[in-house]
Amino acid sequence: MAAITPSQPAPRTVSPAVRNKALAAGAGRWLRDLPDLVAELEREWSITVGRSYEDPTEAFVAEATLADDRPAVLKLLIARPGDLARHEITVLQLADGEGCARLLRDDVARGALLVERLGRSLHQLALPIAQRHEILCSAAARIWRSAPGCHLPTGADKGRELADVIPAAWEELGRPCSERAIADALSCLASRIAAHDDERAVLVHGDVHQWNALQAAGDGFKLVDPDGLVAEAEYDLGVVMREDPLELLHGDPHERARWLAARCGLDATAIWEWGVAERVATGLLLTKIELQPVGRQMLATADHVAS
Repeated sequence: MAAITPSQPAPRTVSPAVRNKALAAGAGRWLRDLPDLVAELEREWSITVGRSYEDPTEAFVAEATLADDRPAVLKLLIARPGDLARHEITVLQLADGEGCARLLRDDVARGALLVERLGRSLHQLALPIAQRHEILCSAAARIWRSAPGCHLPTGADKGRELADVIPAAWEELGRPCSERAIADALSCLASRIAAHDDERAVLVHGDVHQWNALQAAGDGFKLVDPDGLVAEAEYDLGVVMREDPLELLHGDPHERARWLAARCGLDATAIWEWGVAERVATGLLLTKIELQPVGRQMLATADHVAS
């Protein structure tokens, strides 16, 4: 549900990135059955599904209207192994509309969510980077809270996952960035895994960027598409470090981490290290699903900061 840009062609279509990701995940049947699943949910949830959005990378996302004419958004996650739907639904339930889109209906088994419809994305507003970072920090901080017993992955779990994924994807894709960048990412992950502290960990969104921050009527901005972790809050700001990669090619790239840390009262080193790892992991993923040029830009920046 990354950006609110309804597509003009017929509804119930998926973006090329979603199609590529679904096929890579072996979810061809999900693509074929998608129209039937949408029709089932229309009947069961008493909604009318309209135009799909152009920009999602993880799910089919479309406008929906409730029986009482309230606007909403239907999201159907790509069917694949794991608990992605449960994690996202858990975050939205715990946030209860604070900092995140409000959850209206859900079905974990079918990877289906119905959420409040928000306005334009931060990306569409084309605000200066400093203003965007202020908005993202404010929205993320509204989500951070203690969440004991929520059964979400921890920051250490996420670190171990990325440490497995990064070298495998690098080899699979023909080593599209330097070995130095891979070593840097793995070193940073080892540091963050060792630093995980259950007592300090909070609920984090997990994917805080300008496509996931949408205008909320009378309520600033809210975030959509949470990955859902219980981790140090610095993880969310590491994702902010990952984005706008070309900006980090000029001047001192650590300055962004220092600003984010000062803004939120957090640790600049932790923010930097999560940013290094997220930049490499996401650059490789975007390369795999052919979402360019941003994938190449992230990997080029990973090479730059590793040097």
